[in-house]
Amino acid sequence: MRRFLGGVIAAALVAGAFAATTTPAVAAQATATATAPAAAPATVLSPTPYMGWNTYYGLGGDFTEDTIKSVADSLVSRGLAKAGYDIVWLDGGWQADQSRSAAGDLVPNPAKFPNGLKPLVDYIHSKGLKAGIYTDAGPYIPGKCGLGSGGYYQHDADTFAAWGFDAVKVDYLCGIAAHLDPKTVYTEFAQALRNNASHRPMIFNLCNPVTSPDWGNYPESQQSINSWSYAPAIAQSWRTYTDVGFQGDIKFKDVLRNYDANARHPEVVKPGAFGDPDYLAPELGMTDEEFRTQLTLWAVAAAPLVVGSDIRKLSATTIGMLTDPDVVAINQDKAAVQAVRVGAAGTTETWVKRLADGGRAVVLLNRGDSAKTLTTTASAVGLQGSRFTLKNAWTDKVTESGGVISAAVPAHGTALFRVEPARGVPGVPHVTAGIPQVTKVGTDAQPADAAPVVAGGDELTVQVNVRNDGVLPVFQPTVTVAGGNGWTVKPLSEAPAVLAGGEQANFTFTVKLPAGATPGTASVTALTAYQTVLYGAQKQTTALSSIVIAPAPPSGTVPLSHHDWITATSGWMSPTIDQSVGGGNPIKLTGTTYPTGIGVASPSLIRYYLGKSCSRLTGVAGIDDVVSNVDTAGGTSTFQVVGDGKVLFDSGTVDRFTPKQFDVDLTGVRVLDLVVGDAGDGGYNDRADWAAPTATC
Repeated sequence: MRRFLGGVIAAALVAGAFAATTTPAVAAQATATATAPAAAPATVLSPTPYMGWNTYYGLGGDFTEDTIKSVADSLVSRGLAKAGYDIVWLDGGWQADQSRSAAGDLVPNPAKFPNGLKPLVDYIHSKGLKAGIYTDAGPYIPGKCGLGSGGYYQHDADTFAAWGFDAVKVDYLCGIAAHLDPKTVYTEFAQALRNNASHRPMIFNLCNPVTSPDWGNYPESQQSINSWSYAPAIAQSWRTYTDVGFQGDIKFKDVLRNYDANARHPEVVKPGAFGDPDYLAPELGMTDEEFRTQLTLWAVAAAPLVVGSDIRKLSATTIGMLTDPDVVAINQDKAAVQAVRVGAAGTTETWVKRLADGGRAVVLLNRGDSAKTLTTTASAVGLQGSRFTLKNAWTDKVTESGGVISAAVPAHGTALFRVEPARGVPGVPHVTAGIPQVTKVGTDAQPADAAPVVAGGDELTVQVNVRNDGVLPVFQPTVTVAGGNGWTVKPLSEAPAVLAGGEQANFTFTVKLPAGATPGTASVTALTAYQTVLYGAQKQTTALSSIVIAPAPPSGTVPLSHHDWITATSGWMSPTIDQSVGGGNPIKLTGTTYPTGIGVASPSLIRYYLGKSCSRLTGVAGIDDVVSNVDTAGGTSTFQVVGDGKVLFDSGTVDRFTPKQFDVDLTGVRVLDLVVGDAGDGGYNDRADWAAPTATC
């Protein structure tokens, strides 16, 4: 799949004008109107991004009346409702197998909802919550979608209102199948919702995700990335790309992809109209750090905050993130401004959101696989002055900077600050204690942007950078480092006596692992301490928690696919051993079956530890024949063999007819990466194979 990285340009909204007629009757009406009191402005429905929960990712279609009541209870009891998550939203799966009666009425599934939906909605309302429901803009076509409202827009809008629903999500699966024009049908549906017989205000979530470029070559007018051009005038939110993942399987790379697509048109976001990059997905495949990043990005994007996971099962840590008051406040800021990127796109980025009080919400984003200290400036995010207050939205720590905004950001992580000009007595200096960096393993330089891979007996060179971006100096800065059980640490540098504002210092150590270190993951922790003039002793603890202690390297001439990998990723699904991705089929390239290998979907990275013990790798890289049973569109990939960050083999673009043999010299290679790219087409349908990968060690 491809990441959608468009340039982000904020633009002012241009107010439209309307023409007046000049008939006598109209002129008289205009005169009367001019002397009458001015009409109250129309109420904006959901002036800040709505918040809630949806059944889709956590439950799929497996929910009942009791399930929904249980979730509603949990939203209240776990504090989510109080934090603003107040919509209980039924996605597809609520309808009967025959979703519409002979009389033309939508029918709830009688086994799941024996009392119908009205009593359930009443229960949700009794908890102080709102209720949402799902349909499709097209006519119901069996096998294409679960239900459809095509031909029944007003009837269904009236039904939803009569049942008491407060929000409606309108999909486009049957809309595509029926070859409808999305702008036309969504405009008609919006009008039906506004004109419902009960005069009930209902949030309209416009959702046409499958018409994204990842899923086919749709005309531009049909694509989800075109919704911004008409949706803000008719809906409270519009999906801006495909789904953020699959049920129960959300990947960080797809979160970034959806965020980037959503960021393309910040100029149309306004109170009551918000881009929707899809649901929040904690504990469905991402780490806590990766989910914190998703929530941070959704917050500054002024995106609806709708949780897709089963909130009854979420950890206390996740609930704490979802309900963090500073993060939610940034999302709910009444200015309703979407963040824009400052500077170029890349592995590290700065995003800024203008706030209603004139301050800025600033995100330092690290897309990469290694921790980094990131910086920007107050002037770069649109603030003027010589002193600035920085409040870390996640830690609540308040510091003062002379103009530089900096943070130590973990891999796949973010820092989120609320920044405004400082006043009064100078505050606590903004000191950034870096996350420990492994710069060498033995005498070998650590490859950039990669998690360190080590083995028992290795000696690491570790560096911690400490920078003072405050106005006041700090005194006697010290750093102490600790590793795992039995690790020995030796400092190699001396601490300065003073670190003035704008200065930084590097602290270097050697860290040696015991020979019998157990394979797995490990951390190196740094405690940074310093004295301040007005605020006494200050301390910060940072940790590099992504160190991999590798298993033993291969021995002999062996199928590499049968050796334990360190990490393995696949664009979707999971890597499979000796089968094409998805399982169930042997690895087969242009009619030849291979008994060993690895099947993946792009993009993919498979990492092995060789420990300089291997001399050769041979095999065949290609697109599995099974792609012909799925969809040949997008059935191209690129393959690279990378040793310690250096490309040793590059296939170029490989299609299903042209597998490429490789024979690679592995002499001196510690860490081996097998990398698959999508060849630039972004397709989900790549079925890439490393066939018969044989290592000589």
